[in-house]
Amino acid sequence: MTVTEQALDTVDPVGSVDKRRWIPRWRLPAAWRRPLAIVGVLIVAFWVFVMIFAPLLAPYDPLAQDSARFLPPSPEHWFGTDGVGRDVLSRVIYGARISIPIAVMLVLLSLVIGATIGALSGYFGGGVDAVAMRVVDLFFAFPAIILAMAVSAALGPSLVNAVLAIVVVSWPAYARVTRSLVIGLRDSNFIAASRLIGASPARTLGRDIAPNILGPIVVISTLELGNAILLLAGLSYLGLGAVPPTPEWGAMVSEGSRVFYNYWVALFPGLAILSIVLAFNFIGDSLRDALDPRTSRAVQSMEL
Repeated sequence: MTVTEQALDTVDPVGSVDKRRWIPRWRLPAAWRRPLAIVGVLIVAFWVFVMIFAPLLAPYDPLAQDSARFLPPSPEHWFGTDGVGRDVLSRVIYGARISIPIAVMLVLLSLVIGATIGALSGYFGGGVDAVAMRVVDLFFAFPAIILAMAVSAALGPSLVNAVLAIVVVSWPAYARVTRSLVIGLRDSNFIAASRLIGASPARTLGRDIAPNILGPIVVISTLELGNAILLLAGLSYLGLGAVPPTPEWGAMVSEGSRVFYNYWVALFPGLAILSIVLAFNFIGDSLRDALDPRTSRAVQSMEL
């Protein structure tokens, strides 16, 4: 061993720098490492997979009436058959292609309408705010499901009319939340600076305010996905949404409720609704914890 190597070996290890500490490591946020968040993501991923590959996964045609009526679950029909001989498993699989995309579309439409009205109301204030909020209060005066039933009954039973009915009752929540967030930001220094340099209201709302309110809006939208699925299933259950023979989960539960002794007809589509609603709620809670700095620090301290 040379003198130089001996000198290096005698260096105090306390003063040496552990280079491993400086190796960057990417980790998921603490909120996404919790069991409920993982379960929610896995359930949503499962249903998205089922929705995409439904023609390959369904063992039978969901509309074919080529089996005996009310067969119980068996190796041939895992979820049994319904009152006209259709395979319940195939209908549950194809039901994902209706309930999940329509719920996403409902939330997006409600978000665009409500966030636009709420942002304009909060930014301009005055008469615009007064009129917009009185309209919002009018919608909040009625229970959401009752108002949706009234709108859907007036338009007639169909999935399109059910979508319109749910959008009508869903946008006020986004408007109220967006208004409060915009009001909290409109007197900020960076908004005043944007006005001083001559930025238009549209530019200020789109470039300065929107990025700062995106987090809470995304959380609410994720949580509302579950409510949209429940509202759609509720309208179909009451005969105001999907019409036969459409394989929609709420309509299937409604059919099964009339023959309750054949439990499998309503049980499996009901479990599908339960699983996807819980999954969206789990993801929404995790998003809230990840985007809220105080909650995020609390979660990290609990892990430590």
